[in-house]
Amino acid sequence: MSAILDRPAVQRVRDALERAGLAADIQVQDGSSRSAVEAAASLGITVGQIASSIIFRLPNDLPLLVITSGRHRVNEELVAREVGVPELLRADAHYVKVWSGFSIGGVAPVGWSPQRRAPQPSAEPSGEVTILIDEALNDYDVIWAAAGHPHAVFPTSFADLQRATGARAVKVALDD
Repeated sequence: MSAILDRPAVQRVRDALERAGLAADIQVQDGSSRSAVEAAASLGITVGQIASSIIFRLPNDLPLLVITSGRHRVNEELVAREVGVPELLRADAHYVKVWSGFSIGGVAPVGWSPQRRAPQPSAEPSGEVTILIDEALNDYDVIWAAAGHPHAVFPTSFADLQRATGARAVKVALDD
């Protein structure tokens, strides 16, 4: 499992955390962290403490990263209104990889590295990523986020993650 820590995607997360002045305490879990439920079970914490990185496409084809509490399902209509667009579009695995440099299941909120080898010229990354963070994550002293691999996670706080990503805190679900 220690080989996971040497993977380039995990190293990018470590480097981004260090650049932000945060502890790069990346941990490898025996169980998968592909979903919030799996990650919480593996860590022995509540699902709400998981900071899931969900990527949507905006109508202008730029990405929207929503860092949401694992206790929430993103309300797409609410978030679309928040960012001033008529709708959020789904991002497939290729789009996620091209924009973030991570594969689905290990998408970290930091350390993005757009891939420049997209097969379609229209998929070439250019422009800014909009980042929102679920204000419900502030309910917890410690939250956990993916670190570039389905078995790698890191602990942080809401304030530190918001600062490291430049995310705007918003309500992303109606279920609270």
